[in-house]
Amino acid sequence: MSSLQAATALLEQSLRTRRTLLGRTRTGVTRESLARLSQTPAAQTSEISNPKSEMPRSARLVALNEAVRACRQCENLAASRTQTVFGTGNPQADLMFVGEAPGADEDKQGEPFVGRAGELLTRIIGAMGLSRGDVYIANVLKCRPDMEPGAPGNRPPAILEMQRCLPYLREQIAIIQPRVLVALGKTAMTGLTGADQSMSTLRGRWLTFENIPLLPTYHPSYLLRNGSNVEKRKVWEDMMLVMEKLGMPISEKQRGFFLSAS
Repeated sequence: MSSLQAATALLEQSLRTRRTLLGRTRTGVTRESLARLSQTPAAQTSEISNPKSEMPRSARLVALNEAVRACRQCENLAASRTQTVFGTGNPQADLMFVGEAPGADEDKQGEPFVGRAGELLTRIIGAMGLSRGDVYIANVLKCRPDMEPGAPGNRPPAILEMQRCLPYLREQIAIIQPRVLVALGKTAMTGLTGADQSMSTLRGRWLTFENIPLLPTYHPSYLLRNGSNVEKRKVWEDMMLVMEKLGMPISEKQRGFFLSAS
């Protein structure tokens, strides 16, 4: 079988898996539906995320991306999106950042974290001694949440929308096999784990997702709104925890970032 035929077969199987996993009709958003987020099963029958697959990770991500592009589980999002926003970065990354959903800039460009918050995330990654090409960046939701005509800004994704999209993220994570996950903001944490606590309570504490260390921290947009060194230091302390977990060196200069109160 050629690599093209293999990729086609995997894509067809992934689409069948999506229909099996997500074809159920759900109504209402309740505490029970929130709890189910942490129990949403991975696509056990899909070979795309099989670590023993002979296809390279990049090819499996391409096949999964095609399944995402074909998804219409949320008809309102499929009708309003410019395009799906799958993910970007190194398929072999040790570190993976997970946000909540694409905004207007991401919907336009087809890449996560490309607006002002994305620029700040890029600077944070750079301060760690890495580049965007060294890590992988994705969102829980692959479509921009729809807005009322003329409404400004972006809205957070609904629980039901994240429930439907979480299996795609699970497969991404299974393919990439990062050593550390970072959840950017409370909504991303809710989408990943069902946690409904404040980020001030969650951040700085190691959790797990699919047996992978998971660290919650503030979304970069929070720092754009609350840009004091006190708040920046909190996020930077979280990033140093990530660096320590990955065995990365931390210089004295890095340890001193954002220590002044101004």
